[in-house]
Amino acid sequence: MSDIIQLLPDHVANQIAAGEVVQRPASIVKELLENAIDAGATSIELMVREAGRNLIQVVDNGVGMSETDARMAFERHATSKIKSTEDIFRISTKGFRGEALASIAAVAQVDLKTKKEGAEVGTNIYIEGGGLQFQEPVQTMAGSNFSVKNLFYNVPARRKFLKNNNVEFRHIIDEFHRVALAHEKLEFSLFHDDDQIFKLRKGTQLQRIVEIFGRKLHPLLIPVKEDLGWVKMEGYVAKPEGAKKVRGEQFFFVNGRFFKSPYLNKAVQEAFEGLLLPGLIPAFFLYLELDPEKIDVNIHPQKTEVKFEDEHLIFALIRSTVKKALGIYNIAPSLDFDRDPKMDQMFGAPSKGNSPSFKIPEIQVDRSYNPFLEEIQEATTEVENLAEQYHHSIEAAPSKINLFEDEEFDEDLMRLPNGYWLLNKGEKTLMLDLGRMHRLVVAEKNKNKKRENVSHSLLFSLEYHMNEIEKNKYKSIKKHLPALGFDIKVAHETVLRIDAVPSGLKETQVMKFIEELFEIMEYRTEEQFMDFYNQKWNKLQSKSRFDFIYKTDAEQVIRDFSDLGFPTYLPDGKRCFIELPLEDLKNKF
Repeated sequence: MSDIIQLLPDHVANQIAAGEVVQRPASIVKELLENAIDAGATSIELMVREAGRNLIQVVDNGVGMSETDARMAFERHATSKIKSTEDIFRISTKGFRGEALASIAAVAQVDLKTKKEGAEVGTNIYIEGGGLQFQEPVQTMAGSNFSVKNLFYNVPARRKFLKNNNVEFRHIIDEFHRVALAHEKLEFSLFHDDDQIFKLRKGTQLQRIVEIFGRKLHPLLIPVKEDLGWVKMEGYVAKPEGAKKVRGEQFFFVNGRFFKSPYLNKAVQEAFEGLLLPGLIPAFFLYLELDPEKIDVNIHPQKTEVKFEDEHLIFALIRSTVKKALGIYNIAPSLDFDRDPKMDQMFGAPSKGNSPSFKIPEIQVDRSYNPFLEEIQEATTEVENLAEQYHHSIEAAPSKINLFEDEEFDEDLMRLPNGYWLLNKGEKTLMLDLGRMHRLVVAEKNKNKKRENVSHSLLFSLEYHMNEIEKNKYKSIKKHLPALGFDIKVAHETVLRIDAVPSGLKETQVMKFIEELFEIMEYRTEEQFMDFYNQKWNKLQSKSRFDFIYKTDAEQVIRDFSDLGFPTYLPDGKRCFIELPLEDLKNKF
C-alpha cells in the first residue's frame, strides 16, 4: 500500500494560511496599518480603489527596511517582533506572527517600495501569487509604500464571495476607525477612488473621537478614568441620549489594540442599568492599560479577541468606573462622587478616615413591573418567519376576525401602569401594545393614501453636522429627498442646511429623523431606501403605548386594528398582543 501523507507545496500552504489572515480587503488594511505603526510611522496614508478589490495602498514614514529585510518580510514565520517563546507572552506590538505579508502575497499582486532613513537608495519588490518576480534598487521616500493589487485574482472562488463595494468599504472604514482611535498621536488619511474620506490630525483622544464621529457626539461624551496601579482605564462614554439601537460606536482597546468582548460589553450595559430603554446600546470608547503578560492576544486569527488573566476583575472595574462617571455628571445617582464603594470592596482600596461606613437603605420601585410577565414570556413561543406570518394574517381572509361586530363596545378594557392594556373578550384576555397596534393602523392608512409630498419651509434653516460616514451616505440618498418634500443643501463640507421638510414633520423632529435615515448601513436600491423611509415615517406618526391614557382613544385604536384582521405581529416580527394563559394563572393561587 502506497504512502498517502505528503507535504503541501509552499504556494498551497500559503493560500491555506491566507484563508485565516485574509478574509476580505479590510483584513489587509488592518495588517498594513498595524505594520506601519510598528515601524514607528507618525503619518500614514491609506488609499483604496473599488473597496480594496483592485488596490489597497499604505504609505508610511516609518523606519523602512533594508534590501534583505524587505525580502525576508514575505517569508512565512519571519518576524522582527519575537525571538523566543517567552516573547509571545509579553507582546507589545501589533503584528508578531510573521504570517501576514506571506499570506497577502499568496492571493494578490504585491508591490513594495521601501528605504531606510539615510540610505541612498531603496528597494522595490514585486511578488505575484506568492512568487517573487523581481527585486531591484529604486529611488523612493524613506519609509514603506505597500501596494496590494487584484485581491484573490488567483483564487476566483474566494473573490466571488466578496460582498458589494458598499459592504466591503464599510468593513475597511471599521478597521480604519479601530486603528486611528487607538493612536490619536499619529496622522491618518483615507482615500477611496481618489475621494478623501478622512484626514485626521494628531491630537487628544477626545479630538480623535469627534473628528471621526462628528461634532454632535461631542456634548454627549463624559470622561471615564481610573488607576488601580496594576490596571489603568480611561476614555469616554456617551450619555443615555447618545444610545442607539444599532451597534457601531462601541470600542474597547487594551495597550493600544482594539478588541471585541461581548462579556465586557455587558459590563458597560449594566452600568447604564435603569437609564436606557430596552434595546438601546450605549456608545463608549474605553482604553485599558496593563502588563502585557496579563493578557493573551494570540487566541484569534485576526487578533480581535484577547484573554485577560483576571477577566472578572476587569469586568468589575469597567462596570463600577462607568457607573461612577455617570454619577459624577448627575446622570445616575451616587452617594460618593469621589470613589465608588463597589470598587473599594472589589480591589481592597482603603476607606476614607477611620469612621465606619454605613450603607443607606435604598427603596427602588419598578413601575413597569408586571407580576405575570414571567409566566407570559414562558407561554410565548418562538415563531419563525414572523414577517411572513404578519402578511398572512393580513391577507388570508379566513383568519381575519372582527371583535366589534356590534356597534356597542362591550368589552372590559383596563390600562396597566406600564402602558399596556388588558382586553377581556369572552373567555380570552389579551394584553395589548397599543403603540405597535397604532403603528400598523398608521402604516395601512398611509399605504392607501397617495402621498402628496407637500413640504413646508422652515422659518429658520437648520444645520445638520455630518460625520464622514454620513457624508458618504448622503451622496447616495440626496437624489431621493426633493421628491419627499425636503430642501437640503450642502452648506459646508460636513454641514447640511435644511430649509424645508415634508408636511407633518415637526421642526423638533427633523434632526432625529435625518439621523435615523443615516442609521442603515447601505441602501442598495431606491426601493430599499423608500421601504426604510416609510417605516421611519410611519413610526414617527405613531403613538407609543404610553401615549394612550384615555379609554376612548384606546377603543378607537382597537376598532381600527380589528378592521385589519387583528394581526399578531408587526412586519419586523414584534408582537402587537399576547393572550394571557388564564388556566396557568389560576394555578398560582
